[in-house]
Amino acid sequence: MMLIDYEPGDLVKNPSNKDWGIGQVQSIIGNKVTVNFENCGKRVINVENVNLEKVNNENE
Repeated sequence: MMLIDYEPGDLVKNPSNKDWGIGQVQSIIGNKVTVNFENCGKRVINVENVNLEKVNNENE
């Protein structure tokens, strides 16, 4: 089983779709992570297929 190291509220980006912008994790159910991206809205990501990168607060 895969370890998911983010939780709702965390900011992430999808390295294979950088134009989606920064997304905020909405929910995690099994290996499906729902993320609300600034440029493309909500997407359900299967973390077995897509490696989301955690973003540290970019305003700092």
